[in-house]
Amino acid sequence: MSAAARCVMVLGTTSGAGKSWLATALCRWYARQGLKVAPFKAQNMSNNARVVAGGEIGSAQYFQALAARALPDVRMNPLLLKPERDTHSQVVLLGQVDEELTRQSWRGRSASVWPRIAQALDALRAENDVVVIEGAGSPAEINLKDSDIVNMRVAAHADAACLLVTDIDRGGAFAHLYGTWALLPEAERAHIRGFVLNKFRGDETLLAPAPEQLQQLTGVPTLAVLPLWWGHGLPEEDGWYGAARGGSAAGARTIAVIAYPRLSNLDEFQPLANLPGVRLVWARVPADLAGADWVILPGSKHTSGDLAWLRAQGLDHAVARHAGEGRAVLGICGGLQMLGEALVDPHGVDGNAPGLGLLPLVTRFEPAKTVQRTEARFGAVTGPWATLAGVPVAGYEIHHGQTVQHPAMPAARVVLPEGLAWQNPEGNVLGLYLHGLFEDPAALHALFGARAPTLDTVFDGLADFIDARFPAGTLSGLLKPS
Repeated sequence: MSAAARCVMVLGTTSGAGKSWLATALCRWYARQGLKVAPFKAQNMSNNARVVAGGEIGSAQYFQALAARALPDVRMNPLLLKPERDTHSQVVLLGQVDEELTRQSWRGRSASVWPRIAQALDALRAENDVVVIEGAGSPAEINLKDSDIVNMRVAAHADAACLLVTDIDRGGAFAHLYGTWALLPEAERAHIRGFVLNKFRGDETLLAPAPEQLQQLTGVPTLAVLPLWWGHGLPEEDGWYGAARGGSAAGARTIAVIAYPRLSNLDEFQPLANLPGVRLVWARVPADLAGADWVILPGSKHTSGDLAWLRAQGLDHAVARHAGEGRAVLGICGGLQMLGEALVDPHGVDGNAPGLGLLPLVTRFEPAKTVQRTEARFGAVTGPWATLAGVPVAGYEIHHGQTVQHPAMPAARVVLPEGLAWQNPEGNVLGLYLHGLFEDPAALHALFGARAPTLDTVFDGLADFIDARFPAGTLSGLLKPS
């Protein structure tokens, strides 16, 4: 390529406005025009991460890369903040944990990482026709303006054409749009090429005359009104767990996932929500486990802290009762660690704690972090997991803990090699380090006899959705200089 890629950026008036969703749809839409496309988000704060060449990136950028038909790359999300407590996050720079940056203050960190962020963006622009950029939170957070490395500083560096999206379902959408625009300096306003009303339900004619009045005030048109769409099938970046999802008909299999505060990699459960005959429940109190066929302890960014929360809620006894009745319990990564006898932390990585005692295992936390893609084949699995026997599975590992058999207890059954998975003697409790079990088509079919929609089908559905709701020529027009 002789020229740097054109950049289209999705900004939001708030977190949860729909930036990740719209950016993913744009990645597939531009890729379907025959363009070489890459996603980019300078800084992401999320405990949902995926393993790519060179380390880990936020899940949203991983899915955006797949939507763009691009190979996921650490440059697509150069800075990833993984919250471990309310006031502390692990910092991942270009795929690798950076202890020095983790210790730095927020504002000091921004100054030191900006050159690496700009370099990553410039490299992607040099290799592609289009870079679809996602902002974070709101670009009008004036208290953070001097340390901005993810919103308007990126827009200016890339000369990006920006869409400003708002969640109209929350109420106050036009005030959100106008207030955000008004708080931006004039030079930054020039990057805003259009407003987008997201999650609309009702009669669209009732919006008039607000879009026209807003354009008179700002000079910015409202380019699209996107209806609320629950069933699009794309994993939400963070916090979508709430009401039960999926089937509610008689005979539906109820799967309760423990929703502790530092739950990680929750996006791997999206295929369950997409399956017919499965009801997905997010459990925060013991009553949420009532009637559950399966209980899942998911990954955690702070295993000992989430285990303490689980005990404070009384969920430890509820999980034990469920297992004692012979019903299925699955622990994934941090959930596996909780199912064991003890957490041992000689290096101050996570914390010491007694486990739930449902598997005869001990986890020792190490400073070095395992971050890798993994393929394996299940051995002789029994109990409710027996259909996995002999099934090949592919997924990913992200963990500091190293788990082994308790030396003074009868051994658990090893059902995946290399310390990846164990079962209790009764067969109803399964713990595995591998994320992505329910995203693997072979494993999903073995467990449920069904297949979830493929990601390609989901991405094409998103592109079709925006193609039908943005005026013809609008999205192509964003690639032209203003």
